Amino acid sequence: MQNAKDTFYLMLQQRLAAINPQRIIVVREQRRSGTLVVENEAPSAQVPLDCFRLQWTSLALDRTSALPLVALTCEISYATDGTRAMAGMDRGRLFSAMDSELDSALSRPPLSTPKLDCTASDSGVAPVAMATNIFWSEPAFGAITATSERLSRTASVQVFAFQEAGEA
Repeated sequence: MQNAKDTFYLMLQQRLAAINPQRIIVVREQRRSGTLVVENEAPSAQVPLDCFRLQWTSLALDRTSALPLVALTCEISYATDGTRAMAGMDRGRLFSAMDSELDSALSRPPLSTPKLDCTASDSGVAPVAMATNIFWSEPAFGAITATSERLSRTASVQVFAFQEAGEA
């Protein structure tokens, strides 16, 4: 399951960076592309803005075939207050841009990619392609939430992968 989660994150990060290379965030004084996985980050009192935050919320496993099929739900949350230069009056435009970026990254073919084993990448080794692919549904966008100056939304995506021999 972890390989499917890592692969989906890397695919989404790469696609979003290609769509908008200027979407950069600073996390612990490090500049990064504007995508992060909540479970991999240190807890913070403040929700990072103007980035895409992935959170894995459910898991189903179908063991009826030779390779078990894993179904994971990924919730992708994002929010903006707009820019200071525009006193937040550009928040609608910035929010619409994030909607478009996420939809473009997840809805354009192919809706699959080779599954990667990222275990060794922690030590600087490139991820290794596995025997199967992951694939995903088109995003289901939730309602916009407006809180004070902030606009936010969560989109859900179903991610599927076959569990290969030896995978945890």
